[in-house]
Amino acid sequence: MDGANAARDFLQQHGIAQAEIDKVWTAIALHTTPGIPEFMSPEIALVTAGVEMDVLGLNFERYSAAHPRPAAFKEEIIQAFYQGIKDKPQTTFDDVKADVIKDKQPDFQPLNFCEVIRASRWP
Repeated sequence: MDGANAARDFLQQHGIAQAEIDKVWTAIALHTTPGIPEFMSPEIALVTAGVEMDVLGLNFERYSAAHPRPAAFKEEIIQAFYQGIKDKPQTTFDDVKADVIKDKQPDFQPLNFCEVIRASRWP
């Protein structure tokens, strides 16, 4: 959400129309939540598809060219993700970044959707 909010603030400062700001915010906010963006506007779907190809290599075989990667890219990007979320691990609930926290902090106990339901105040 930090990136989505930063993009929103930047675009607002530059007089971009609210509808376009909302689209950018949504694309960034949802890019780590697979399964949703593909059903939204093409721009939002494209951001997620680009991230999935660039970071995860999904559909790699469909592309004829690839940007050269440093030898340690995979571990470096995982570390970069970790640096961005290590101080707020509970924000990874419902997000693929929970896997990053679990990888770097083996004792991390993420929120569990079923436990949240069971612990609700509803009788």
